Amino acid sequence: MRKLGSNGPEVSAIGLGCMGMSEFYGQADDAESKKTILAALENGITMLDTSDMYGSGHNEELIASALQDWKGKVFLATKFGIVREKGKYERTINGRPEYVKQACENSLRRLKREVIDLYYIHRIDTSVPIEDTVGAMADMVSQGKIRYIGLSEASAATIRRAHAVHPVAAVQTEYSLWTRHVEKEILPTMRQLGIALVAYSPLGRGFLTGKVDKANLQEGDFRRFTPRFQDENYDQNQALVKRLQDLARQKGTELSKLCLAWVLSKGNDIIPIPGTTKINHLLDNIQATEIDLNSQEIAEIEAAFPISAVKGERYPEAGMAGLNG
Repeated sequence: MRKLGSNGPEVSAIGLGCMGMSEFYGQADDAESKKTILAALENGITMLDTSDMYGSGHNEELIASALQDWKGKVFLATKFGIVREKGKYERTINGRPEYVKQACENSLRRLKREVIDLYYIHRIDTSVPIEDTVGAMADMVSQGKIRYIGLSEASAATIRRAHAVHPVAAVQTEYSLWTRHVEKEILPTMRQLGIALVAYSPLGRGFLTGKVDKANLQEGDFRRFTPRFQDENYDQNQALVKRLQDLARQKGTELSKLCLAWVLSKGNDIIPIPGTTKINHLLDNIQATEIDLNSQEIAEIEAAFPISAVKGERYPEAGMAGLNG
């Protein structure tokens, strides 16, 4: 278990990212996904992560369906602010106060819950002062609709401004061996303020498992258009992964577990939320919490996979909107 910020609740050391159960990674199976959600809860994961834009609401409804008979503990996080036409990747960002309240009510309805444990703005709307957006979120806290407030992909300056309006429990951003931008300014700011980092894509959208072959990606898998999976970028990034595979063998573990253990080793205020639709992958991810890395092993991992050697942007052009806002 880890604390969600200095004043937040305890949640499991890793959570479950549910996005791929509805969209972006090819065809999913609702029945299999629901089994995976329940297996996560039964094996000690308490935090589930979703968003109103995953499958245009489908993901929230899927989680509600999976939880209808669950009597145990669960900490549910969802997001608002990315607006898309169904079936299209392009998006706009909406952080207007009136939209915050509308989106929150819609998520509560789909989730079949009276309160959202952690509510994030998914991307920062730079056309609206963050004070106005967070002020509207704070209103929902006072009304008992939200327990904790979060930001996603926010800059250090925005985090400070938001936190001055209402305490921010967590900031969610991509963080893994091949995405480490938060280390320079964002993570130190969060630590100064007592805010947890929720790390999405801690396995680099599967790339850091060593098992993703771009030639076999399904229709509808957005990785087919992601710069790091393209042409010479893919080849150079694969060469880095092969270095990590050697270290994983020396450690006597699997590559995915080593990479997740590295994220976990970077601080007890970091909670990775790897996504999967498969129970066997879920159980592998959970086992990463049992791996201890010493300082020498961490240094060897980072030397084998220097961030300066990673090739390609994180997202296609349309997906870069709102990053580090």
